[in-house]
Amino acid sequence: MAGSLNKVLLIGRLGADPEIKQMVNGKSVARLSLATSQSWKDKNSGEKKEKTEWHRIVVFNEGLVNVVQQYLKKGAQIYVEGQLSTRKWKDEQTGQDKYSTEIVIQGYNSSLTMLGSSNSGGISNNNQSSNNEEISQVSNEMDDDIPF
Repeated sequence: MAGSLNKVLLIGRLGADPEIKQMVNGKSVARLSLATSQSWKDKNSGEKKEKTEWHRIVVFNEGLVNVVQQYLKKGAQIYVEGQLSTRKWKDEQTGQDKYSTEIVIQGYNSSLTMLGSSNSGGISNNNQSSNNEEISQVSNEMDDDIPF
């Protein structure tokens, strides 16, 4: 359909170490649990409130999966660009249809960048960038003041 756009941009922290799985075709996939938060002051009580949203991130790019596995850990702050996708499957125990909405990082219009004061560098699937140059920029030091 012409004139449509499916693009998700998120900055958040990993709530768990990445999960790396092998697909039936032999390629690897990385699954990330990303937390984004917003905070505000309650007008009535003056109390600070916070709401956290959890996002499922799925990385299909083989080079990116390797970097995720090597450098990302629980609490790491990342920036992701991807596409929203909803999968449907049948629960084997109940026979009911189940759905999962995920942000998919795959192809040329997706990226993942490590953020934080001691982390620099980013890994993306843009054809203007070289994965080898970006991988060499990645630091495996994580922030010490992680709230998780």
